[in-house]
Amino acid sequence: ASAFSLQVLDSTSLSFGTRVKWFAICFIVGVCFSILGTAFLWLPGGIKLFAVFYTLGNIAALASTCFLMGPLKQLKKMVDPNRLYATIIMLLCFALTLCAVFWWHKRGLALLFCILQFLAITWYSLSYIPFARDAVIKCCTSCIG
Repeated sequence: ASAFSLQVLDSTSLSFGTRVKWFAICFIVGVCFSILGTAFLWLPGGIKLFAVFYTLGNIAALASTCFLMGPLKQLKKMVDPNRLYATIIMLLCFALTLCAVFWWHKRGLALLFCILQFLAITWYSLSYIPFARDAVIKCCTSCIG
C-alpha cells in the first residue's frame, strides 16, 4: 500500500487542513455529479446518465466524510444501531439504481430508486443532528393527521 493510502486510512495522520481540503473537493464533486445527473434527466434517453451520475454523486458526497473522520470511524458510525437501517437502505438503493438501468433496463424503477436514495441519505444525515429525526417525524405526523 502506498504511503498516501495508509495516511487516508488513518485520517489523523493527515493535517487538519489537508483533511478539510479533500473533504471539500470530494463533497463538491459529489454535488456537481448529482446536479449534472439531474440535468441529464431532462434529455431524451438521459435516464441512464441521470441514474449513474446521481448515484456516483451521492457516493462521493458520502465518502467525503471519510476525510474528516477516517474510513474506519465512518464505517463504525454507519453501522451504529441508530443509523444501520438507513445505511442498508441507502447502499441497497445505490446498487438497485445501477441494476435498474444497466441490467433490468427499467427507467421508472431507476427513478424510484434515486428518490429512495435521496430519502435514505436524508434520513441517514439527520441521524447526526440531535433530535432532527424526531422533529421530521412530528412535522410529518402533524401534516398527515
